[in-house]
Amino acid sequence: MFVDVAKIFIKGGDGGNGAVSFRREKYIPRGGPDGGDGGDGGNVIFVVDSGMHTLMDFRYRRHYKAESGQNGGNSNRKGRNGKDLYIKVPPGTVIKDIETGRVLADLRYHGQQKVLARGGSGGKGNARFATSTRQAPKFAQPGHKGEERWVFLELKSIADVGLIGFPNVGKSTILSVLTSARPKIANYHFTTLAPNLGVVEVDREHSFILADIPGLIEGAHKGSGLGHDFLRHIERTRLLIHVVDVSGIEGRDPIEDFNIINNELKTYSSKLMQRPQIVVANKCDIPGYEKNLERLKEYLHPKGIKVFPVSAVQKQGFTQLLWEIVEMLKKLPEDQPFEDDEVEIYDNIQQEPPFEITMDGDVYVVSGYFIDRLMDSINLNDDDSFQYFQRALRRRGIIDALREKGIKDGDTVRIKDIEFDYYD
Repeated sequence: MFVDVAKIFIKGGDGGNGAVSFRREKYIPRGGPDGGDGGDGGNVIFVVDSGMHTLMDFRYRRHYKAESGQNGGNSNRKGRNGKDLYIKVPPGTVIKDIETGRVLADLRYHGQQKVLARGGSGGKGNARFATSTRQAPKFAQPGHKGEERWVFLELKSIADVGLIGFPNVGKSTILSVLTSARPKIANYHFTTLAPNLGVVEVDREHSFILADIPGLIEGAHKGSGLGHDFLRHIERTRLLIHVVDVSGIEGRDPIEDFNIINNELKTYSSKLMQRPQIVVANKCDIPGYEKNLERLKEYLHPKGIKVFPVSAVQKQGFTQLLWEIVEMLKKLPEDQPFEDDEVEIYDNIQQEPPFEITMDGDVYVVSGYFIDRLMDSINLNDDDSFQYFQRALRRRGIIDALREKGIKDGDTVRIKDIEFDYYD
């Protein structure tokens, strides 16, 4: 089964907690703090595997989490770092952040890697908080949480040349003639439900990848028929081979079909209209094709678009077409990645404000990422730890923010589930 889209959740490993420990050895009755740091969490890394061709593996597993770091130990032992989680994807996979829609990665080459969810850093052990005035800290820092996000995986076929056109115009047959690919071919509309790729070897020095893209109908840019499934795979190609049926046996007008397809491309993406096209007039083995072929040539000649008459069934007319493709590909630039160079993988947690102050009646409520971490790291029953807590509030501007809110001596401040009386 060919699957070219998937939605998954990824999470970097959490950092291990720092340890609270004191040196206890014979003849050393007052050993100092020796709590070690926690280990860092593992990253979630996407890597391209050229042996994969679909995203089918992601249909049955939606959640991926890297290993968390171990907690720190006594004797200044640092916790072990969590292992990175490698997720294999096929070439041509574009990964977007579902929340923002931004392109996070455009993975095209075998072995290419991208870190998309960083692991959290390990927390500091209590040995790190020892000073000349605070010689026995009874608190440590918890590990940071790993980044997490829902991402959308989209497989955009990597091909130099794409065959486009209405269903049943002979694209699959042309692909089978030019390559070793064996697509399913039948006399029905929408027989090609997924892109078929093949390598065209013109001679020993010249070859290119050709893709038969699923058939298109009017309204595809709105999602009608195969719609976006069709258009998704065209974005990768450098050159479009537009196949039209000039036989007229189904009552189709090749000029009308040409305009409908191009209008769909233009409506979906203006960039697609910038792709150069070659028109292949297929089914020239059927009597009566000459009139439509001449009309088509007269219509496209002023536009600078060349028309090549062929018969896919009789395998005729392809030599001149192939060399034209080779010459055009030499002049065209390489495919550019979708990923915006300015996009930086962001930390969901760090983008949150460090704290915010709200009112619950007469109570000042302090909350936020920083304050949660601070409360998890301290021991309010220990004088040194409580003093560290108060200094941290001043250092981070929380006390100043409370003053700006109009707090007065004797007012109540709530941090998580604990309430304090404020005195300046």
